[in-house]
Parts: sequence; C-alpha cells; structure tokens
Amino acid sequence: MLRLALFVLLFASALGFAQNSAQDPGQQTPATPSANNAASEPVSQQVTDAEAAILKSDWKAAEAKLDPWLAAHPTDARALFDAGYVAEAQNRPDDAAGLYRRAVEANPQSFEAHLALGLLLVRQGKPEDARTELVATIALDPGEAGPAVKASAWRALAEIDRAIDTTEASNDLLEALKLTPETPQDTLLAANLADQAGQFDAAETAYRRILAADPKSAPANAGLAHLFIQRKQYPEAETLLRAALEQSPGDTALTAQLATVLAAQDKAEALPLIQKLHQDHPADASITHILAEVLAAAGDFAGSEQLYAQLLAATPDDPALLVGHGQNLIRQLKFAEAFAAFDKATQLDPANADGWSGLAFAASQTNKPSITLHALTMRSKYLPEIPSTYFLWATAYDTLHQRAMAATYFHRFLDSSAGKFPDQERQARQRLISLENKK
Repeated sequence: MLRLALFVLLFASALGFAQNSAQDPGQQTPATPSANNAASEPVSQQVTDAEAAILKSDWKAAEAKLDPWLAAHPTDARALFDAGYVAEAQNRPDDAAGLYRRAVEANPQSFEAHLALGLLLVRQGKPEDARTELVATIALDPGEAGPAVKASAWRALAEIDRAIDTTEASNDLLEALKLTPETPQDTLLAANLADQAGQFDAAETAYRRILAADPKSAPANAGLAHLFIQRKQYPEAETLLRAALEQSPGDTALTAQLATVLAAQDKAEALPLIQKLHQDHPADASITHILAEVLAAAGDFAGSEQLYAQLLAATPDDPALLVGHGQNLIRQLKFAEAFAAFDKATQLDPANADGWSGLAFAASQTNKPSITLHALTMRSKYLPEIPSTYFLWATAYDTLHQRAMAATYFHRFLDSSAGKFPDQERQARQRLISLENKK
C-alpha cells in the first residue's frame, strides 16, 4: 500500500527499523489513507501522485502536487504530513515542524503526525516539546503502521525520560518490548539505565550480554569501563579499555576513558595520551575537562586553570567544572575563591558530594564553622565518613565551643587515621587533653 510504504520509509530512516518491515515499500501499490488520517472523502489524486513521487525521492514533483493542493485545502492533515516529510527530506526542519504541527491541529488523532513531529523535535534538541508529542503518540492507534512503529515511539520516549527519571525510562522500554523483540540497542539502553540508577550488577550483566554477541561494541565496552571506574576497579578498566582499543583503534571515548583510568593510577602515560587527544579534538569540552584534571593531578595548576577558565567561560553553571576549579584553587591555597566555587556548585547541584566535600574544607579554612558542619551533613547523605571529614567535624565543633561533640569527633578521627596524618593526630590529642580536662 502506497500510504504504508511512505510511512515505513519515514520511520525507517528516522529510527533504523526498516529491517522489521515485512514488505519492500518500493513494491507496494496505492491504497486508501491511513486510519489515523480518517478522511471521510476519497483521497485526492494530487496527493496520491505526490506520495508516489515521494517514494521515488522526487521532492520537486511532490511539491508541485502538494503546494497547490494545500493552498486550496489548508487543513488536509494527510497532505500536510506529506508536505512535512518532503520538507524534512530536504533538510528544512523548521518548515517540516510547522507542517507537522498543522497536520496535528487538523487531525489530533493522527498517529503519524504526532510521531513525526516528536522525532523531529528530538533531533532538534527540544526534548520537552518532543516528549509532549510522543506521549500523545503512544495514546493513539498506529493503524496500518503496526506495533513496530508504536514501539519506536516508546523507545524514543525512553531516551528522553532517561535524563529525567530512570524508572520511568525503564517502564517506557518495557512497553516497547511488549510490542517488538529486544534489540541490542534495547539491551544497551537497559544497561545505561541500570548504571544511572546505581544498579551496577544489573548493568554489568547487560553490558556483558552485548559484548558476548559483539566484542567490538564500543558503547558496551565504554559502559562496562565506566562501571569499573565507578567502582574504582582501575586495573580491570585499563585491561578492558586496552583490549577494546585494539578492536576500535582511535575511538575517542574509549581513549579518553583510558586516560582517566591511567591518571587515577598515577601512570605517566596518562598525560601525553590525553594531550594528544586534546590536540586532535580541541573543541571537545569533555576531553578538555579530562586534560584539566590530569594537569592538576600532575601539579601543573596554571595549565589546568587555563583550561578551566576556558570551559567555565562557555558553561559557567556547570557544577562538575566548578568543583574541579574549586579543587584547583584549594591546591593553590586560594580558599576564599574556592569557597565561592564550591558554594555555587552545591547550589546548582545539591547532590554533588564532591562539591559538599570541597565546601566543607574551604569553609573550615575561611573560618566558617557553621557552614562546615552544614556541608559535612549534606556530604554524609552521599558518601561515608573518612578520617579527614572526622577531623573537619571535630575542629568545627571545637571552634563553636561545643566541647562534647568536638571530643567525640576527635576520638573518631584518631580511631580511623591509623598514623596516616601525624600532624592532625598530634593536634587532636592535644585538644582532647584540653577538652576532657574542662568541666
């Protein structure tokens, strides 16, 4: 059927599911409109001829039929959809979006128009608007397009929802799997969602399933390496990444991960590797960020700060950049400036544990004990206590003359420090003598 052929062509190109189509669209014959466009009158020959031209990618011929028809029939939803497809095929996304919107207004029950508009908005980087259209799509009957196309709407919705709510995104993916079999891309999405949700065992299982079928899968290798990095399993991550780069030499993401892993292990190879990658991709912000971190770890604070300044000029409200910048300032003993950076980072991202750690230390160094305690309280929601945080708790309470709490935390510090912090341990013992001798 010509109409179904057109629909399959559109979404095969957008979503890559052409292989799921049982028929070759080019060999199908004209038929009546899709049920979703529910025209009560016979389809115009001009529109049918336009669709035949579209199947041949003859955009000019299609426009020659559609333009005069729409001038006389501006609310023909089917023709508006076809015109939107032609505009999109000619790389006129704004025109296409306008025509799809008109098709939706003309027929709010048009599954294909809602879906086409939603997918186009995804590609235009407008996820909120795209989500509205996709939610409308999944509530409609796909008609002759079939369950595979509706499943594609659920999958597109899952990709949007993963940035908002991993549980909702997982539910979207499950709805898609009720309609069509699982694909490797589905498995990868499920692994990514589990990773985002902190379900590392489930994520690892999914990544390994992909790699069992395709050892060269760069996304799966990168995902599994990310899990190892999260767990601080750096040797395992290094082994995996080196093997993956043998399969995909020059892969930018894998190389950047390897540089990160090498830096975490204080291996000298990290710096030249990331410098070369930055030289090849100077506009890649993620690579620039990694280089800034590696330079700071190597003691080149000036070089690191130059890169952080460049990154923050472009995205001044990025919490991760602010935290890295603040850590650099701490190393340079610029505590007041570091305090400002960490304060901003934690306001922007209250779940940023590294931001709270930095704020606690900077507040301590700038004599703000109450803020130190608040920052430590927030940090404790995300990370366990370590000797240095026990010491910060103790000194903040000590400054505020809360002797009992100060003594408690000095003891916790000494119990956990195990001789690794001799100067602070000496100070803790001296303060305990004073605190515990006072009534």
